[in-house]
Amino acid sequence: MKVVIFAGGLGSRLGTMSQDKPKPLLEIQKEPLIKYLMDIFLKQNFKDFLILTGYKSKKIEDYFKKNKKKYLDCSIKIFNTGVNTSTGKRLKLAKKYLPDRFILSYSDGLANVNLKKLISFHIKKKKLVTVTAVRPPARFGELFVLGNKVVKFKEKQQMKRGWINGGFFVVNKKFLSLIPNKNIMFEREPIYNATKKGQLYAYKHRDFWQCVDTIRDYEILKDLIKKKNFLWLNF
Repeated sequence: MKVVIFAGGLGSRLGTMSQDKPKPLLEIQKEPLIKYLMDIFLKQNFKDFLILTGYKSKKIEDYFKKNKKKYLDCSIKIFNTGVNTSTGKRLKLAKKYLPDRFILSYSDGLANVNLKKLISFHIKKKKLVTVTAVRPPARFGELFVLGNKVVKFKEKQQMKRGWINGGFFVVNKKFLSLIPNKNIMFEREPIYNATKKGQLYAYKHRDFWQCVDTIRDYEILKDLIKKKNFLWLNF
């Protein structure tokens, strides 16, 4: 199955770290973020990639040219969809390259999602879109208080309530009909339309997930990689 990767954003919340390079090429222990992401797919034998670029697209193209020996048995197409293009329009512009069903991923999140189980879930539900739902790590420790007395303290851990969009979608090409012909975020009106029509289902992933949205996120992932603790490859 083809893997489509959104790789065109600015990464503005990372400040100066992404000024001279696109977010997917943000280096962590001498390797770019997109390399760690692609390892998730390659380890599960997914080797057909469509990478939707925008901001500093040429640098992503140069990376894959320079490292073509790493991906000799892969099909990698890079499609520049424009710097100021939103995710919904990026997907719509790539329509001619999309098969009837494909995996869709952001380029800034890692998770040990079992992709075959995700795809099987999607096929079973017979809907247009399946999103991987995750519970993110809590940012603070939790206090259990009786009156003013702390009776229990838990250090920050994975949240037990609420699910968020963890990326790693399976999408039917027919979903593109729900994307308006304008520059729009994939996650807004298109996903709202799918939800309203009962065409969005969630595959609940309860194991490792980590985005790289802020400098704090970057440092968390850097620490894991430094320790060779590649939790996103433990399927």
